[in-house]
Parts: sequence; structure tokens; C-alpha cells
Amino acid sequence: MVLSVGIVPFPPPYKTAALHPLLGSHSTSYRVVPQAPLLPVCFDRGMHTTPLTVAAPDGEARGGVIVIQEAFGVTEHIVDVCNRVAAAGWVAVAPHLFHRQEGIGVLPYSDMDSAMAAIGELKADEVDSDVDAAASALAELGLEPSSIAVVGFCMGGTVAFHTAVRRQLGAAATFYGGGITQGRFGYPAMASVGDALQTPWHGFFGDLDEGIPFEEVETLREITATAPVDTEITRYANGKHGFHCDDRPAVFDADAAADAWADTLAWFDAHVAR
Repeated sequence: MVLSVGIVPFPPPYKTAALHPLLGSHSTSYRVVPQAPLLPVCFDRGMHTTPLTVAAPDGEARGGVIVIQEAFGVTEHIVDVCNRVAAAGWVAVAPHLFHRQEGIGVLPYSDMDSAMAAIGELKADEVDSDVDAAASALAELGLEPSSIAVVGFCMGGTVAFHTAVRRQLGAAATFYGGGITQGRFGYPAMASVGDALQTPWHGFFGDLDEGIPFEEVETLREITATAPVDTEITRYANGKHGFHCDDRPAVFDADAAADAWADTLAWFDAHVAR
């Protein structure tokens, strides 16, 4: 069973709650009603508070995984990913990256204009601060950086990649993250820093992704191969942008999603310290 804790939505003012009373010690076991309402969690880092969605395993955690949202926010799909991570034995923590934007919580998949506008307001240093807050929350549970992984989807895949460049964590995975040849929201182009990865990184891309040409993916493969850590890229011939999201039937690819998720967990198992 999985403990699901989160914010949908979580408007200001934020009320800080310590993680320990909610997650308990590593040895704590939870009996959870699957339909239980989500509960708010925040992590206070001095003058800044980051809302988090948290899912914990039933029993001792294998490690921690930072789950970075897609362009539409911490959607039901991202919450489901957190639960899948927890079901695999990890504590999942998803920072809400739109929390500085008033009135922006979770956006419908049909509202791409609002999603792009929200992404346009993001700043790399603020995003990094939110990701670091998630890492600090996991550290509060006694997890070292080498016992923490990061995975991101869509814009979150880009953030996960740059997190792997600037931090030494156990492992990282990117699902169809753009910005390979052109920077996004203050981050440099992925191709320009791919040789500086500090965390083992695995990228998953679809050849039918209209926003990420496979030629760019191959360029990224060549550059990341020169990094001082393990790297790998997997391409799916029939994969569209968002192929992992089963809440979007028009782009969901069950075979690619299952394969990529299994490879992600295997990548984490191979590289994250126990």
C-alpha cells in the first residue's frame, strides 16, 4: 500500500508541516485507504516554502526519488507516478513549480496556451530552489544525495537533466525533455552542457515527437557519451511527446511507457546507493 500526500490545489498562504510526523521513520508501516484525500505538505527553507506532493512506501524506503512535473503542473498523472515510485519501494517527492504564480495549480491537457504561459514565467534559479527543497526534504528522512534519484516528464525532463548537471545524485531520468539545442527558462541548451553531467542519466524520447527531432536526440547522445558518468538514451519509433502519460489517449503508447518505466527503475536500482 502507498501513502499519498499532496496538494491539489494548494493556494497561499502556505502552512508549513514537518515531513516526519507524516512519513514517520523508515521502519513505520502504513495501512492506507486508496481513495484517501491528499494532504498538504510544505518544506520551509529559510525565507522560502515549497509545496510538495509526497508518496511513501509501505515499510522501509529503498531511497528517494524527486519527481518533476510536466507542463500542466503536478497533475493526476504525476501523482500517479509518485505512487508508482512508492509502490516500487522509494519515497517520492514532487515539488510544485508553479506555486509562485497566482491562480496556477493544475492545468487541463486541453489548455496548452496556459501551460506555455506558465512555463514562460519560470526562472531556472527558482526551479532549482524548489528541486533542492525536495532533496532537502528527503535528506530530512536521512537520505544521502547518493541515495536520491530524479525523474522528470516534458518540461520536468529538462529540469531533471539540468539537475543531473549541477548536482551529484544517485541517478536521473528524462522523459521527452526539450531544450536540446535551445535553452529554456534560463537553462542553457542541454547539448551545450551534456558533457558536464555529474549524475548517471538516462533519456527516453519518441521519434514522433514534433517538438524534439530525433536528430537532436542523437546529437545529445553523442555529447552525453563524453560525460564522466554513465549515460544512455532510448528512442521509441512510435513514441509521441507524452507517450508515458496514460491520461492522454492521443499520445499514450502502452508498450513504450511500460518499457521506459521498467528501464527507469532498473537504472535507479543500478546506480542509486543503498
